[in-house]
Amino acid sequence: MGASIKASGGIHRRRRGRGSHAPIAEINVTPFVDVMLVLLIIFMVAAPMLQVGVPIELPNADGKQLKAETNKEPLAISVQKGGDVYIGETKVSLDEMVTKLKGIAANGFDETIYVRGDSGVDYGVVMRVMGRITAAGFKKISLVTAGEKDR
Repeated sequence: MGASIKASGGIHRRRRGRGSHAPIAEINVTPFVDVMLVLLIIFMVAAPMLQVGVPIELPNADGKQLKAETNKEPLAISVQKGGDVYIGETKVSLDEMVTKLKGIAANGFDETIYVRGDSGVDYGVVMRVMGRITAAGFKKISLVTAGEKDR
């Protein structure tokens, strides 16, 4: 059996507001840290998958890297080993390439086009692709290569 005795004559506390508890002035950051760690893991896993274009083996070359002119995504044309040509990630034939590029050039022809040619592709195929690009009206063409390895 238990008994409860109310003490009298003790110190009386005033109640503030509605409840008997005073507001806490601290912020609990644990949920914020949890969300940030989950986002960090997601971005670390997703970042390697954000490669532009089709997977090809770029040739090695030594040269200085060009600086990006704008913040928008560049237009990349990829030529695979078998001679397949892609605008972005869409496969196109050489015959329809000029019309597709003219359709893309709604903002003008000042945009730089990046040509990514596989190291095993015939040089003539890359030259035909570049000829189609200039026939479509584009004047700024850059060839994309991998950095040259130490010898």
